Amino acid sequence: MDYDTLIDAETWAFIRKTESCYPPDAVSADIPAQRAVYDEMCRSFHAGYPDSVTARDDRAGTVPVRIYESGSPKITVIYYHGGGFVVGGLESHDDVCAELCDRTGARVVSVDYRLSPEFSHPAAFEDAMEAASYVALTWPNSCILAGDSAGGNLAAAVAQASRGTMKFKGQVLIYPGLGGDMTRGSYSDHAHAPMLTLEDLEFYEQVRFGGAAPKQDPTAAPLVDADFSNLPPTVIITAECDPLADDGRDYRDAIQAAGGKAHWHSEPGLVHGYLRARHSVQRARDSFDRIVAATKMLAADEWFD
Repeated sequence: MDYDTLIDAETWAFIRKTESCYPPDAVSADIPAQRAVYDEMCRSFHAGYPDSVTARDDRAGTVPVRIYESGSPKITVIYYHGGGFVVGGLESHDDVCAELCDRTGARVVSVDYRLSPEFSHPAAFEDAMEAASYVALTWPNSCILAGDSAGGNLAAAVAQASRGTMKFKGQVLIYPGLGGDMTRGSYSDHAHAPMLTLEDLEFYEQVRFGGAAPKQDPTAAPLVDADFSNLPPTVIITAECDPLADDGRDYRDAIQAAGGKAHWHSEPGLVHGYLRARHSVQRARDSFDRIVAATKMLAADEWFD
């Protein structure tokens, strides 16, 4: 794959800044050390809060959350952070959630689900469900599910598992990992992509499950579900240069085949994790605009023309 052609200079600068945050021995470091490096890397991109936004830490049932508000929000976004189910938390996506709150006018509830290996699957999913149930009862008929990467997986799994018990206005999935076939398509074509490789995905899977992934478990891999009907309107935005790219396309196709509303957009030349580049890379800035627009559209019960 010719990434020198696909990826522009701004994005390469973002990639190099990200890589510079990792010491040479990061790959062999233990999990606590990897988390510390990841958090420090995220802090290096932290853009602060818009003046209008306040945040407070709370709990959704037993699950820690951070609640962002601006004005008098009528819509609530339940946000699940990325990090391969191994790293990340309330701090890693702090400014992303604050800006999403400011730009959409929605209340944003960031969910601090349990991480592996201390808590293997289905712990993260259970936390995601508990938080969604609590938030949906607290602010009924107003909730949108959202998340990036591993968080996109959790949002989709919650949407699928909660049919008939909870109602959401929509979901916005940002370069989600949904359990696609890791032997073909983008997993093969972009196995050595900058920012996320197939080897990275295999590592995260091993840590998440403590071994082989469970078979036919849609709470772990939403794409293996046998039923994609009655899901909320879904917008999936993926990066072209990402092993996970085809998961978004395949999820759209599955929902549409079941008669639902789903829209997929692939961002040309972008890489996994580009949310952190939304202030330095025009392509990422444009994509964040699309994420904001999709959230506002779902909040208004509208759909693409």
